[in-house]
Amino acid sequence: MRVALLTEGARPHPQRAAGGWCDRLAEGLPEHGFELYLLAPPGGRAAAGRPSSVWRGVHELALWGRRRGGRAPGALRRRRYAGAYEQLVRALVMPGERAGFGAGLYRLAALAREDGALPAFLASVHARRTLERVWRLPGADTSAGQPLVCDVLVAADLLEQCLRPLSAPWYGTGPGGLGGADLCHVVGGGPAALPALVARQLHGVPFVVTEHGLHLREQYLGYREAPYRWPVRALLLAFFRALTEETYRQAAVLTPGSVHDQQWQRRCGADPARTRVVYEGTSAVSRPAAGPEPDEPTLVWAGALEPGRDAELMLHAFAQVRAEVPRARLVVHGEEAAPGYRAHCAAVAERLGVAAAVDFAGRPGSLAEVWEGGTVAVFSGLSQRSPRLLADAMLSGRAVVSTDVGVAREVVGPTGLLVPARDPRALAGACLALLRDEERRARLGLAGRLRAQERFAVEPVIGAFREIYLELVSQYPAFPDGAGGGTAGEPPRPFARPAEYWLVDGRRGADAPDGGPQRPADPRDGRAVPAEESGDAGAQERPGALAEAV
Repeated sequence: MRVALLTEGARPHPQRAAGGWCDRLAEGLPEHGFELYLLAPPGGRAAAGRPSSVWRGVHELALWGRRRGGRAPGALRRRRYAGAYEQLVRALVMPGERAGFGAGLYRLAALAREDGALPAFLASVHARRTLERVWRLPGADTSAGQPLVCDVLVAADLLEQCLRPLSAPWYGTGPGGLGGADLCHVVGGGPAALPALVARQLHGVPFVVTEHGLHLREQYLGYREAPYRWPVRALLLAFFRALTEETYRQAAVLTPGSVHDQQWQRRCGADPARTRVVYEGTSAVSRPAAGPEPDEPTLVWAGALEPGRDAELMLHAFAQVRAEVPRARLVVHGEEAAPGYRAHCAAVAERLGVAAAVDFAGRPGSLAEVWEGGTVAVFSGLSQRSPRLLADAMLSGRAVVSTDVGVAREVVGPTGLLVPARDPRALAGACLALLRDEERRARLGLAGRLRAQERFAVEPVIGAFREIYLELVSQYPAFPDGAGGGTAGEPPRPFARPAEYWLVDGRRGADAPDGGPQRPADPRDGRAVPAEESGDAGAQERPGALAEAV
């Protein structure tokens, strides 16, 4: 089958790339044809360097930065654009009209498909006037402050960039068109889901959404420090919230990367019956376990140096460990993510009298080196949104101590020690318990490595998506204008067309206008399509056609 993989190359809040996981998925399912649709960062090709054998095609659209030029719509078309844009904006600022977000979104997409003038309209003064008028209507939510003229200009520009995928040249059933795909797979959510929503609306193509870092949660975190006034931040967060809710409502299957993320998705309206947890596979499962422990008892801490990771708690706990085990050392790996936080931590270590035993080692060469140099791996964060770092520590075979936040309990389970957050005494007690018991460290380290290998291996992930793809194809039969096999010497692809596509409905065949056979009705519009229209009239006359299709 043909799978359209949609993802962002990077985004401003925060900057992240999703390339490696997508490559592994395409390589693990060689029986399917993958095409990559990438919302790329400005000023560069984010897909450069990807193996050409992995993707059947790569399509890019610059999401941020300078907009592409285009012809502005005429007066009549402009009024239609303004009506659709007003419906979308009202859904963002009027608490009682949030249900109109999807309708406004699809109206804009339909208009853009007709004349391609959406980018020019969104950048025009008419769009800004519409935004300003609706934003200042009585009843609009202005709890974040009354919008100023500068807020309208900034918000209009940001909305134009967010809505660019609606006018992407990716729709239709021709080469590279999403209408010819058997299904779409959205990786990361957010604006990357817009093409999948439009393809489902126009062509009925189902889509899967995979989120390893929830897009909406990242926006909430990122916009705390965004360089915009509060009214602009509130409007953009309302857009991402409405887009997330519409995406979860329309997706055929949601595959969060953890149960913790699954609970967040349910709070945003996701249907539990269409949600399946698929852990993010990592190639580190094949990495050998760490070698012998260092000669001195060493606690190793890794992560970004920021208040959320709470390295300060680790220092207070280490001061208590040092009082019990004078030979103990602490190695802190990570780059400074909050200005001045490293100097603050160094001052705390000095004040606690443990500065000589604490090594701020900076960014490591590899994570394997981090765990190799420690006796126990410690995580002291106030939140633990992603399981990646925890899983990597467990794969090293070192015993793990973590605060009981986020995904920690789900990932570590009974193979490590969990303590309450913001409790240096409990954290110190757990570290001392492991430092004093070599047999227990070895037992927990081995159990943690086996648990991580089972949950985060690449093969189970590939198998899970193989099953999801086949299940979706069985529920959403390929349409006659889908990507079928047998074109221009291309061999037929499995499930490109369902078995019933080749069957003759005798009752409909008798009613055919030209007396010829007809295929089953197109599920999108309920009408029968003559077989001759797609060049498959001879398929009904072949006695082995059904067997060949199956």
